[in-house]
Amino acid sequence: MKKLNQLIFFQGILFITMLSSCQSNKTDNVTRSVDQEKVLEDSLLNLVQYQTFEYFWDGAEPNSGMARERIHLDNVYPQNDQDVVTLGGSGFGVMAILVGIERGFITREQALERYQRIVDYLGKADRFHGAWPHWLDGHTGKVHPFSQKDNGGDLVETAFMIQGLLTVAEYFKNGNEAEQKLANDIQQLWEEVEWNWYTKGEDVLYWHWSPDYGWEMNFPVGGYNECLIMYVLAASSPTYPIEKAVYDKGWAFGGAIANDTVYYGLNTILNFYEHSDDPTGPLFWAHYSYLGLNPKGLKDKYADYWKLNVNQALIHYRYALDNPKGFKGYGEKQWGFTSSYSMNGYAGHHPGDSDMGVISPTAALSSFPYTPVESMQFLKYLYLEADSLIGKYGPYDAYSQSNNWVLPRYLAIDQGPIPVMIENYRSGLLWNLFMKNKDLQSGLQKLGFQSPSLDE
Repeated sequence: MKKLNQLIFFQGILFITMLSSCQSNKTDNVTRSVDQEKVLEDSLLNLVQYQTFEYFWDGAEPNSGMARERIHLDNVYPQNDQDVVTLGGSGFGVMAILVGIERGFITREQALERYQRIVDYLGKADRFHGAWPHWLDGHTGKVHPFSQKDNGGDLVETAFMIQGLLTVAEYFKNGNEAEQKLANDIQQLWEEVEWNWYTKGEDVLYWHWSPDYGWEMNFPVGGYNECLIMYVLAASSPTYPIEKAVYDKGWAFGGAIANDTVYYGLNTILNFYEHSDDPTGPLFWAHYSYLGLNPKGLKDKYADYWKLNVNQALIHYRYALDNPKGFKGYGEKQWGFTSSYSMNGYAGHHPGDSDMGVISPTAALSSFPYTPVESMQFLKYLYLEADSLIGKYGPYDAYSQSNNWVLPRYLAIDQGPIPVMIENYRSGLLWNLFMKNKDLQSGLQKLGFQSPSLDE
């Protein structure tokens, strides 16, 4: 099955090449030209979904079945961490595997076997009041410290994993006996997360807790950033839920989160930083919480979340067109900024002072639901004009033409949103599954959200 699909995709690459070489030929048959363009675009979407899916399938750490934190095709690992697995990236990865089933890259049975391995591993791995750490050793399931004091529970990474697992459970819950058992095992993991314990008894959720350092990381989580899904899941928990006041006071700052501004002619909708005047953030903020949480029609008293995300993506696009710092390559074909690798290590790229000439492909590609035309322009550039930026697992993590810099390296948290958000654009698969979860629906209603899913 796998070899067959690889053959199909190699044939697809040849077909894409053939079509692209013919694009400049004039034709009187307008309908045929439109049809060819549609086939080209579908083929490109299939190809990038397949390659990025493979990061989580072929590239997975074999003992756990989880996503490696990073894969460097140059085999240079300065931190000797090639077998460290990531919770958040693996949460994105289990959703990517669902894409693999639906797109015919793997069978349902193959996926079930992988999910069983992952869920069994997670059930035995280190947890801290139900929350997993940011990183685990793939061989042992023991915590691999993210930093000295970050060696315990990471509630944000746990939320990303739970979002993915609940989506998987919805996919399999009405299946055969083994599939139903998988869904039940996932439900148990979900119910064991002590979300309310991470408030310390206050009206806010804290990101970290360590058995050695307690709350010394001291990171109360307030919006707006990538953590909306954590608050939604914490309110949705059937066993350890937070109260609505934790969302309103901790996440939304008593309503101050709604103090938006205008940037590149677009409303930011929400205040993007608690301790900064930057008008917008890296684009992963429009992706991580929304791999399962459908922003279409999603509103509460603070925001219209579809408009929030569309505007953020368009701000990035308009910034690239304006290119205030004059970096090489920026424009309608090359845009999108998010936290990724750079010439100086991992960095948080976004419009403004943090812009150092680095484009991160996941930013525009994972924004397909919000900016389909602009994202397709970037996808075509990568595969039809700049294939040196493409490797075994899809587009490399980041590049800079101004600095003549690119490395054949990948990060799970950047590759994962690509196949998932493209699938949400194409079919709504992950959105439709996650939003069916009854616990989630109860939590959204509790927090005062409106969504078409709540009316079904």
